[in-house]
Amino acid sequence: MLEGHQTWVFRNRPILSSSAAVVGPFEGRGPLADDFDLIHGNSLLNQESWEKAEKVLFEDAAKVAIEQSGLLKENIDFFIGGDLMNQITSTSYAARTFGVPYLGVFGACSTSMESLALAAYLINSRGAKHVLAGTCSHNSTAEKQFRYPTEYGSQKPPYAQYTVTGAGAAVVSNQGKGPVIAAATIGRVIDMGIKDPFNMGAAMAPAAVDTITAHFRDLRIGPDAYDMIVTGDLAKVGHTLACDLFEKHNIPIHLTNFQDCGMMIYDYNQQMVQSGGSGCGCCAVVTYGHLMKRMRKGEIKRLLVVATGALMSPLALQQGESIPGIAHAVAIHYDDETMQGV
Repeated sequence: MLEGHQTWVFRNRPILSSSAAVVGPFEGRGPLADDFDLIHGNSLLNQESWEKAEKVLFEDAAKVAIEQSGLLKENIDFFIGGDLMNQITSTSYAARTFGVPYLGVFGACSTSMESLALAAYLINSRGAKHVLAGTCSHNSTAEKQFRYPTEYGSQKPPYAQYTVTGAGAAVVSNQGKGPVIAAATIGRVIDMGIKDPFNMGAAMAPAAVDTITAHFRDLRIGPDAYDMIVTGDLAKVGHTLACDLFEKHNIPIHLTNFQDCGMMIYDYNQQMVQSGGSGCGCCAVVTYGHLMKRMRKGEIKRLLVVATGALMSPLALQQGESIPGIAHAVAIHYDDETMQGV
């Protein structure tokens, strides 16, 4: 199953049988609104705190994904997920609701593809029949933990990003109809010495390029093997840096449609989001909402999703540490056989 140094190839064809994306009201005013399964009317979701609201986001996404798969929660063998909060609180409390065997993971904003890769690994190795994978984030919980509480009204530099309020979940199965998870490249930790907690794009861009390069090397392919390659949440600054790094290393990324979820989810002309979107929910809702709908319509047949994460903590930054970056890539394929009847 291991190809090269970092890539798993899933020859038993794990099926991404269903997916769901749930967002807050701000994301519901963006250009991808029609592709989300549920848009909440207020960011508190009628809860007592932002943290409880984030938990409900994940619960909603998981419920919709399970329903759309045609399964019951009792059919789910394992639940893999995580989030940005201390001790991945939102996901763990959501797992309490479902009562499904649970594997909590932390990859910061790369968690969406980390969890999906592990779900596919379990299915491919016949360790499970149905696995639920997903992640979530909330703008107000992330701002409070990593920067300044929303109520503080802190001004942000133009290269900062806006954490997405949203959750995405998917069910991966050993049979059925849907896109095939073909391969996954597990990223290395890359740290270029960035210490500014607002400059996430610059911190994560080298990791994204490193993982994509490893994916090409391990599978002996190039960018033109995919109709589309998307990074998780580099936004404008990080996306520009990634393009520069690809050019520096003579990788013809222009041979594919290379985009970023953080640049796709918001309307720069109408929404004040500085450089663009970020957070665990960014890649999750764009992939499990917008991109999966395009794939199920046959508009995309070969997709590589590269979720990016900044593995710092507030304590590490207070102690003068830099920000390590990570990126995990998952290749999702469409073909007529698996998509028949979807």
